[in-house]
Amino acid sequence: MKRHFDYFLFFLICAFIVFSLLFFFCVSAPASLQRFGNTNYYFLHQLVFGFLPAIVAGFAGYKIPLGVLRKWALAFVLLNIAGLFFVFIPGIGLKIAGASRWISFGKATIQPAEFLKITAIMYLSAWIASKLYETGAGGWKSNVKKGYHNTIYILLPFLIFLGIISFALYLQRDISTLGIISLTLLALYFSAKTPIWHTLLVVVAGLGALMLAVRLEPYRFSRWLTFLNPTRDPLGESHQLTQSIISLGSGGFWGKGLGLSTQKFGGLPTAMSDSIFGIIGEELGLIGGAIIIAAFIALFWRGIQIYKNSNDKFSKLTAIGIVFWISLQALINIASSAGLFPIAGIPLPFFSSGGSHLITEIFAMGLLLNISKNT
Repeated sequence: MKRHFDYFLFFLICAFIVFSLLFFFCVSAPASLQRFGNTNYYFLHQLVFGFLPAIVAGFAGYKIPLGVLRKWALAFVLLNIAGLFFVFIPGIGLKIAGASRWISFGKATIQPAEFLKITAIMYLSAWIASKLYETGAGGWKSNVKKGYHNTIYILLPFLIFLGIISFALYLQRDISTLGIISLTLLALYFSAKTPIWHTLLVVVAGLGALMLAVRLEPYRFSRWLTFLNPTRDPLGESHQLTQSIISLGSGGFWGKGLGLSTQKFGGLPTAMSDSIFGIIGEELGLIGGAIIIAAFIALFWRGIQIYKNSNDKFSKLTAIGIVFWISLQALINIASSAGLFPIAGIPLPFFSSGGSHLITEIFAMGLLLNISKNT
């Protein structure tokens, strides 16, 4: 089989990395100076514990044979699920703002839920690929009998797998990440041409569970009320959303200029993480924000092409899982910053602070390049 290198995807990934590094240095400088007396602390931390290991992970994702990843997918996801429960062990887990989501390694921490985004995709892709086969021009066809056999041998194991993940993330009070992973896995499951009623059943059950989870937790319910009425408490519960909208609006068409944001000096909470797109809009304006959105659309388009051209089941499903996850997460983060979606507390791919999500995303990009190479 003749292999080729996907230059378009590679240069798109490089553009994300270079620009996000430059922008993160600008947005993190004030907080670094205020808390540590120099402007480089957060940038160097992101570089050492985020970008550098992410580049190594991306290279590994590109070089490791797809057959090896498929073979070890179950081991990876089991280890990852174990990590979801390790965060509750005293001395190992780290609690921040009342949530136990991190494992501490001295100055470095890892968030197992972020790695689950890719290990769950690889495992479900490998598992479904073992249950389905290709019929050439006829596309996908299940190799088990129709009727209740589909429910027992396909839907039920999928629900059990999703249920274990949901239980662990619910204990971590990380409903946003749970939503991203659940929707990604459901999209992957649907793209395998499983019976459509399976997907509809999971969607209805998931919406019901989400409504219950939101109503039972006061801070989640408050986020929904803030989304419906952003001005209800501009100095309290609505502060982050109000300041994010102000940041985007104050940038105008061309923006104030790279590094010239005023909101990053404490006005906008979580300016380096969840709300970073608000700072992008303030400094680069409508044009800069539109370019970032266009880049994510280009990544989505390229991922769909790789999905269509992939010549084996595992590669096809993994590709669609990766591109759906990254695109969905970017969409929700950007929409949250603009007040078009409730504040979700999830990072903007490639841009927000945090090493775990960055390592996972760059590894996924390397894996996408690997799949593209083998189409």
